[in-house]
Amino acid sequence: MVRQLIDTFGRVHRDLRISVTDRCNFRCTYCMPAEGLQWLDREDLLTFEEITRTARLLVERYGVESIRLTGGEPTIRANLPGLVQMLSELPVDLSMTTNGATLRRMAPGLAAAGLTRINVSLDSLRADRFAEMTLRDDLDRVLDGIDAALEAGLDPVKVNVVVMRGVNDDELVDFARFGRDRSVEVRFIEFMPLDADRAWSDDAVVGLEEIVARIGETFPLEPVPRTSAPASRFRYVDGGGRIGVVASVTRSFCDSCDRIRLTADGRFRNCLFAVDEFDLQSLLRSGASDDEVGELLEGAVRAKWAGHGIGQVEFIRPARSMSQIGG
Repeated sequence: MVRQLIDTFGRVHRDLRISVTDRCNFRCTYCMPAEGLQWLDREDLLTFEEITRTARLLVERYGVESIRLTGGEPTIRANLPGLVQMLSELPVDLSMTTNGATLRRMAPGLAAAGLTRINVSLDSLRADRFAEMTLRDDLDRVLDGIDAALEAGLDPVKVNVVVMRGVNDDELVDFARFGRDRSVEVRFIEFMPLDADRAWSDDAVVGLEEIVARIGETFPLEPVPRTSAPASRFRYVDGGGRIGVVASVTRSFCDSCDRIRLTADGRFRNCLFAVDEFDLQSLLRSGASDDEVGELLEGAVRAKWAGHGIGQVEFIRPARSMSQIGG
């Protein structure tokens, strides 16, 4: 019998994010510092078997319906298609977030292994700005990777854009046009206080209303009814597709959040902004039963706060950056 992973505020958790590595081949400034991070040793990473055991328990006992693989950059984890194949045996929607640089080589194998859809992180369409933001001159590879994902039959292919005032907010319409031309949904993400350099400020946030208004001046938009997904969605009035806006800062969706997270080193998190983590790795490696693992998972979810508190006096930043937690 399936139980519900439910917190004290009545939220049922059905969406699992799994980070498979803390490493990345890019150095996006809002995610990790250019240098100075201590990478996890190989033995500190959850094995594919440990990941699959945890995922199976969450799916079969607790009714998790979707799994997204993240990082770091998940495609640099060795034999990633092997993990995808193991997870694809579970009755879930299986997706991944990637920077796209390796998709020309990897997309066919990932699709064949059972990956169904993909999100590609891309924060500028201008080669010089892309290189400045990622410290890599790989824009053409990422654009080609998006094409490769489409060709491999991954559906949908979405593009994630972290919007930062004074950095890339002048490309909002360019990205909208890009999505319309490529038949991909662009998701604009408000800049969140998870940057490794701790340079985030409220002034750098471009909010949902401004994003929609600026795009709508060129391509009129109308809202789409909200679901449990984090993005508020809008469709072009002329039928040219849709965009999404993840308004984590200006319109928190904490009251309907159904996400739980597993870090690459086996820490279970009930929120992206949680200050507490639960050591699942040690439990798994101690020979714990599924019931014992389940007790940890249930307790962690019960400890979830009502909201992340961004913009409030009591807000506490997580100790770890986005790359260490998992996007």
